[in-house]
Amino acid sequence: MTVTEHRYLQEDEFIRRAVETLLRVLGPVETTRFLDLVRLRPLDSLQRHRVWQESLDKDAFFSKCLGSQTLIRAKASHGLRYNRGRSNKACL
Repeated sequence: MTVTEHRYLQEDEFIRRAVETLLRVLGPVETTRFLDLVRLRPLDSLQRHRVWQESLDKDAFFSKCLGSQTLIRAKASHGLRYNRGRSNKACL
């Protein structure tokens, strides 16, 4: 069995070929309709993201990332400070 190397097209070439193919197969009206679908879909994901954000507990998140003592100091000074003795990997 022979392994062949695959190289990806440059982005501008990829887009050009894709649009040409859509135009050839679907025609200009249906191609435009298809490309407009991409602009309509992100609203759904934005709405899902907003619902998810509303369910988050900001204090619990900062406490986990920065440590409870840092959270208390941050609330007292109305700003956030990193806890230098603690890893912030949980936030990533």
